[in-house]
Amino acid sequence: MNMLTGKVCLVTGASRGIGRAIAERLGRDGASVIVNYFQHAKDALAVASTINASGGRGIPVQGDIGKPEDVRKLFDAAVDRFGKIDILINNAGIAVAQKNPIAEVSDGTFDRLFAVNTRGVFMALREGARRMADHGRIITLSSTVVPMALPGYGVYAATKAAVEAFTRVLSKELDGRNITVNAVAPGPVDTDLFNAGKTEAVRQQMADMCPLHRLGQPEDIANVVAFLVSDQGGWINGQIIRANGGMI
Repeated sequence: MNMLTGKVCLVTGASRGIGRAIAERLGRDGASVIVNYFQHAKDALAVASTINASGGRGIPVQGDIGKPEDVRKLFDAAVDRFGKIDILINNAGIAVAQKNPIAEVSDGTFDRLFAVNTRGVFMALREGARRMADHGRIITLSSTVVPMALPGYGVYAATKAAVEAFTRVLSKELDGRNITVNAVAPGPVDTDLFNAGKTEAVRQQMADMCPLHRLGQPEDIANVVAFLVSDQGGWINGQIIRANGGMI
């Protein structure tokens, strides 16, 4: 029996990148997975097909995590199809294609980043706190830019700092339900989201900031998440795991 057999998981932003790797890994571990996507329907269908082929069960469900009605729809899909939800992975997020010093950030950029990275995660956490089964697992995705305080990433770092605060607080608010709440904070990961607008020289520069001298791969992050949601990760709660190869 796979270690997540019988578990039902919702992964937001699961059609590509880190979200895809997480959804496919949890599916291989036996979970039934709601594969959330916003725009990339064909990619989400491919993820679900991969999960089904590996022995799990995957269902693509469209939804904008910035809209409370769409978040409710995702939870409804899990409950209607599988009867419950045990694991919530808050992965959906956006970044800026290039450095944006605080003095140059537009109101639109600020609002867009907070709408997805912070408000969207809050919506999912709120719904999860109301509807998840006891003995569950909640994972949020933060970023190593929070402790690094990199110039040009102030607003993005602020959105993720808020996510870390939500994570720590919710882990205490769910007292008595045996639901753990943790954040995984990657360093640079080789995904379309990270690579957008970056030259190969910039990519290598960021890889060399890590003592392992490489960019992370989506599977590196998926492995950490898989541990945290397993029985072996049950004593880890309210923590920020900086999965960044030792960058900081």
